[in-house]
Amino acid sequence: MNKVILVVIDGLAYEVARDCLGYLQGLNEAGRMTGYQMQCELPAVSRPLYECILTGTRPVDSGILNNDMARLSTQQSIFSLARRAGLTTAAAAYHWVSELYNRAPYQPVRDRFTQDPELPIQYGLFYSQDHYPDCHLLQDAEILRTRFDPDFLLVHPMNTDDAGHKFGLDSRQYRNSARRFDLLLADYLPRWLDEGYQVLITSDHGMNRDHSHSGILPEERNIPLFVAGSAFSHDAQAQPRQLDLCGTICTLLGATHDKTECEGLLS
Repeated sequence: MNKVILVVIDGLAYEVARDCLGYLQGLNEAGRMTGYQMQCELPAVSRPLYECILTGTRPVDSGILNNDMARLSTQQSIFSLARRAGLTTAAAAYHWVSELYNRAPYQPVRDRFTQDPELPIQYGLFYSQDHYPDCHLLQDAEILRTRFDPDFLLVHPMNTDDAGHKFGLDSRQYRNSARRFDLLLADYLPRWLDEGYQVLITSDHGMNRDHSHSGILPEERNIPLFVAGSAFSHDAQAQPRQLDLCGTICTLLGATHDKTECEGLLS
């Protein structure tokens, strides 16, 4: 069994990850992390793709098809499968994650600070504003990690997506938001790796020049995946799919599942 941290940088297009994430790319060049290009499922919209990443189910099959479907998931998720295996779960994430896997609709007074061993996400710090600072989000995640020692921790920042919607793919604001998160992550990732975590860093979808996403343009669908930790093969020829992340993480956790996995990604 491994402990796993999944970081989903909302709205980060592959080309911006390739060109702007100097810290992660430095780890990649040094052989301490491996980067891949993936394609997101359709529609390229956040809530359906959270469900895709966390359950391994296409949006057209899950029924979560747009951002307004504020209901619980009907699928087995990383959270539910980890709980079934007796593992501890946590998330510092946008409130839609709480609505998908804990309780819907989201009620801030009840749900913003979650500490309930009976829920799929047992420990949570959820936020509901897209401009909630990424630096605070990472602090939230580290509070959860150090206080509750979760086996699976989701870290989900929103500022890059927020900048993309306001200024578009080609803007300095969008690129600089990604750069800022990359440098913020440098304060946490070495500690996580030193303590033996397996870390995956990806995105739900990309961003287009119209300040939006949901279609089939490469800049909307192409997203990054970075992996770090001793449980990965670091095979540059592996071809991970967004659909396979759920099963791959469950295998890392040692949680029984019937999901697909990223062939060749694990050692």
